[in-house]
Amino acid sequence: MTDIAEPIDTLTVYVNPKISSGEYDNSLKLKPRRVVFNPGAENGELAEKLKTAGFEVVEACTLVMLRTEQF
Repeated sequence: MTDIAEPIDTLTVYVNPKISSGEYDNSLKLKPRRVVFNPGAENGELAEKLKTAGFEVVEACTLVMLRTEQF
């Protein structure tokens, strides 16, 4: 997952906190500009860690963001 050569703009999270909590280190390695937690995938603890590490964190629906040209 972290062997991606191109810069990553947005990491979109669709999994529950039980799964996403274990992905902090991988998220750091990917170095996205922002992380979007979709409805049902919110993870306050991970979000705070990512904010502290300097990432933009958003709680929103990626599909709505695409539709409304916020993506």
